[in-house]
Amino acid sequence: MSNTNTLLDVSGLTKHFPVKGGFPIRRTVGAVQAVDGLDFTVAEGESLGLVGESGCGKSTTGRLITRLLEPTGGKITYRGQDITHADRKALAPVRSEIQMIFQDPYASLNPRHTVGKIISGPMEINGIEPTGGREARARELLEIVGLNPEHYNRFPHEFSGGQRQRIGVARALALEPKLIVADEPVSALDVSIQAQVVNLLQKLQKEMGIAFVFIAHDLAIVRHFSQRVAVMYLGKIVEIADRDDLYGNPRHPYTRALLSAVPEATVDAGGRDRIRLVGDVPSPISPPSGCRFRTRCWKATDKCASEAPPLVPVEGDSAGHLTACHYPEAKETVPVSVPSPRLAKDPGAAA
Repeated sequence: MSNTNTLLDVSGLTKHFPVKGGFPIRRTVGAVQAVDGLDFTVAEGESLGLVGESGCGKSTTGRLITRLLEPTGGKITYRGQDITHADRKALAPVRSEIQMIFQDPYASLNPRHTVGKIISGPMEINGIEPTGGREARARELLEIVGLNPEHYNRFPHEFSGGQRQRIGVARALALEPKLIVADEPVSALDVSIQAQVVNLLQKLQKEMGIAFVFIAHDLAIVRHFSQRVAVMYLGKIVEIADRDDLYGNPRHPYTRALLSAVPEATVDAGGRDRIRLVGDVPSPISPPSGCRFRTRCWKATDKCASEAPPLVPVEGDSAGHLTACHYPEAKETVPVSVPSPRLAKDPGAAA
């Protein structure tokens, strides 16, 4: 990337949700450790992919970054400013620069508001009066995301899922953000539409220099969109590296298992075998001691139960390739084959 200035710095980020129990007095009897000590950075204009199976804490991480949730611990620094526990007044200047695209385009748009109201609303709330007025800017944004500016007075129910997500993208762009958290923005869409929306986001990132935290479970889409990828398991990052480095040389057993599960279009005798993990993901209320992946890992020893592995470079890897494993995998001898998403032509409003 051309600009290596750090935009977002997350250190030791933690979020525990209390579990209430007891009768008649409801008291805290435990905590769901949704996110437990995350460390990562996002540079200006960079796209960081966040992957992992359902329940690993990806979406919670996204909501913590945007301060839709209050962190239990750790530190979030945005452009040198600590926003971890900033109040509403202190967050006001930052709110416009950090936006979010939500997973469900059917639930994230107010059905009682017109598209124009949905897109111009953030400008009104933040007291922004663009050149030519808010309506002109909203129509311009509709055109930017591939919709007809004449749709300004329509309501969300008149649009398809792909079109609604484009409206969500236009709303996120209304305040000219520096960072967008995209929380599985295409998982609720038809496969034929997913690549169109991903291509749109990639185009906007390149043209506007917006940094992205792209949350997804589709490894092919993440590889297509993200420059760096972080793999999460049960509230922790187990591996983080540049895209090509992580997909071509996965070091953590969990990353290796995830990549082995990606379906391939052709069967090659020299390809990799599917790694089938035994058992279910442990409860985040009572996670395993030491390494959280050890209960499903084929390499686990007593050391894995007693010591939590630090997220550090493995010998022979680049400084930016970090792995949290006592017994990291050997370097790949067979290239990892992860197909790119189907790159359909973008018909704009037809989506």
